[in-house]
Amino acid sequence: MRRLHRSALLAALMLFAAPVAAASAAHQMPVGFFDDVSFRFSPDAQQNLADAAATGASVIHTTANWATIAPTKPANAANGDDPAYRLGDLDALVDGAGRYGLRVMIDITGSPKWANGNHTPNYLPKSTSTFATFARMLATRYDGSHGHGAVALYAIWNEPNLQQFLYPQFKGSTNVIVSPANYGKLFKAAYSAIKAANPLAKVAAGETSAQGRDKNVGHASQTVAPATFARLLAKVPGIKFDAWAHHPYPTARTAKPLEKVRYPNVTLSTLPTFEKDLKKWYHRAVPVWITEYGHETKPAQPKGVTLAQQSAYLKQAFTIARNDPNVQMFLWFTFRDSAGNPWKSGIENANGTKKPSYASYSSLAQVTDGTMTTVKAGASPLITMFVPMLSFNAGTGSLVGMTYRVYDGSRVVGSGQPTVTIGADQAIRFVAQFPTVKGHTYIVKADLNNANGVTESHSSTVVVT
Repeated sequence: MRRLHRSALLAALMLFAAPVAAASAAHQMPVGFFDDVSFRFSPDAQQNLADAAATGASVIHTTANWATIAPTKPANAANGDDPAYRLGDLDALVDGAGRYGLRVMIDITGSPKWANGNHTPNYLPKSTSTFATFARMLATRYDGSHGHGAVALYAIWNEPNLQQFLYPQFKGSTNVIVSPANYGKLFKAAYSAIKAANPLAKVAAGETSAQGRDKNVGHASQTVAPATFARLLAKVPGIKFDAWAHHPYPTARTAKPLEKVRYPNVTLSTLPTFEKDLKKWYHRAVPVWITEYGHETKPAQPKGVTLAQQSAYLKQAFTIARNDPNVQMFLWFTFRDSAGNPWKSGIENANGTKKPSYASYSSLAQVTDGTMTTVKAGASPLITMFVPMLSFNAGTGSLVGMTYRVYDGSRVVGSGQPTVTIGADQAIRFVAQFPTVKGHTYIVKADLNNANGVTESHSSTVVVT
């Protein structure tokens, strides 16, 4: 949960931070939107970012389409200032998002003709190293120290289990599935490149679509079910990732969030099975990022649901995610309906008026957005809080003053005033000093500020096992 302020009373904030009531002890995670049309390509992009932040969101998902950003081969692909690159709109989003306390997540996808043998962007590049160079260029450009803002959330390739986005899915005309192995090579190269540029960055695999056939039907819609894709990806030697990104849309525009589907397809109804299998295949608990989810509405989409149904379905889906400890991000597609986007799933109409789903989203976002830490009884937890507004104002490595209080219910059980620095992931970290009791859940509330008088307030949940 997050509040943004500006104040010149730096010393007063350091010494006399106002008491904050205990927040809900429910699951906290980053929440936000995916809407490039509104946040990158609209003349009102900056206002739209401010409006999105006002809902309680903290993450904006965007696409870095290699084919669009580098339509001609750069002379120096490692240099983001090479004249072949078209990064103006992405630069504006990354830089502008922090102004409103928003982090950016970049999905790197698509390949230009010069890199894939003169094919459409869904073809694999001829060399994974060229893709890795592009990924490293982005991670370097947006590491918070090059004047273009900071990004530390990445995913690789959009819906790689669909031929529409990644070709091929099968070996020739056979039913032999090849897309996970091909994707694995691509992902490993990009993962290593991003981590080399910014070790604090988190890189998600997947961005998988909810559905797939697992059968070569011999036409353009070759698809692989997401759980099949993940199972086969686990066979790629040395595959590592920080989270699995997924799009658990219902199978039809009018379907409910918990519609029944046949696994290995993965909507919200089969997500728990998928999570168990991810743990089995990758031998660890795998965080799940829901990076796209939405319901389209009438009358803008005649085949969509009513405005009241969208509001109810949003609340249900958001609550399902919020109650699932494996889900560690929830992003709604989209923020606002627009002529430039055929999907009409925004929580605002094209004219900026709010749909009923706006109130449903905001009420949940306000109490959900934040971070969580699990710690053993008796240990002092290391708290992470993301501070994009302070990062925007002063940059990576700058000092932040703070006052934190720890709540056990309504009772204050600890407090402190450490000085911390902002990392390349737009985060500050500090050890909260208080007695941790097994079975208790605590809320850490912090008021943070820098020497320029810019402040943010955040909360983090601590679960003691």
